[in-house]
Amino acid sequence: MEKIKVTCDSTCDLTRELYESYGVEVLPLGITLGEDLHYDGVDVAAEDLFAFADSTGTLPKTSALSPLEYEKAFRPFVEQGYTVIHINISSEFSSCYQNACLAAEELGNVYAIDSRNLSSGSGHLVLLAVELAREGKSAREIVDILNERKEKLDVSFVLQHLNYLRMGGRCSGVAVLGANLLKLRPEIRVVDGKMVVGTKYRGSMERSVLDYIRGRLAGRDDIDTGRIFVTHSPMPQEIVDKAVALVKELHPFREVLVTSAGCTVSSHCGPDCIGVLFFKK
Repeated sequence: MEKIKVTCDSTCDLTRELYESYGVEVLPLGITLGEDLHYDGVDVAAEDLFAFADSTGTLPKTSALSPLEYEKAFRPFVEQGYTVIHINISSEFSSCYQNACLAAEELGNVYAIDSRNLSSGSGHLVLLAVELAREGKSAREIVDILNERKEKLDVSFVLQHLNYLRMGGRCSGVAVLGANLLKLRPEIRVVDGKMVVGTKYRGSMERSVLDYIRGRLAGRDDIDTGRIFVTHSPMPQEIVDKAVALVKELHPFREVLVTSAGCTVSSHCGPDCIGVLFFKK
């Protein structure tokens, strides 16, 4: 049987327990706070990012892994006889995929996958890749399945704060002020590898979160109920618990996995953001 090692960017936002139980090697992106370089999920967390942004009025800088860093990470596995399958954040958001491809060309026996996604949307592909490898699929078969299945991902989040989009240049100050006055909570969807605005919800944090989940899940018959992620940046635990309960009420998912958004994703969405991420049939 072909020896396969699955690796991924830290932007996949899975838990440490999932990475360990699935045997996945995680490659952290760089996060620069002022003059200090840190690594996503290693020595910096979303709470550190928010504290920096609140105190300085600016966002930290995120940086992709270089081709050399990817090559250094992949090489030990290739030399041990593994074929590496690496899951990248969407090439629309970062140069990670292009850099991983350069490393793959240099080494051979490495496949880089452009997930066309972010957060645990990409994480879905990570877990699927390991499960397919455990079933005995070849690396080429797994890559083909992942490239087909990524088109079926349904990924979205609802934001409570627009200041982080403003600081990142993705939303004007006037738009932020208007949204705050109207208590608008926009939904962000990932479509064709890019973030687009979906439904705009109104009301309190709890109301907007639950309305968003109903909007994404209620009355649909095209949802693959095998696995769903509820992924959030730091927010009140009672709201997370109510969100998970509603997800379970609306569909009989086999697995409902709760994960936290890392620094790279949190830098775009800010605190109190939550999303439901799943495959469509």
